[in-house]
Amino acid sequence: MTESKSKKLPKFDSERELYEFFETHDMGEYESELPEVNFDVDIKQSHYLVSIDRYLMNKLLDVAKDQQVSVEILLDSWLKEKLLKAS
Repeated sequence: MTESKSKKLPKFDSERELYEFFETHDMGEYESELPEVNFDVDIKQSHYLVSIDRYLMNKLLDVAKDQQVSVEILLDSWLKEKLLKAS
């Protein structure tokens, strides 16, 4: 039985190039090139989905972009602020 060899991972000039590369390539073929990582996972944390009107979502996207944060971070921050004032 032949041993499978990992391919050599090319160099990328940006994260975008890396993402695009793996859209068309199998990451398993480059396993030996990838660093080993360790991280903790909090499986007790919950996330909820909420419907948002398209107009409101577009406004949120604009504000998040201006503040250079994700919509999730922006909304989390705003909701915490509002709840602190309400209690």
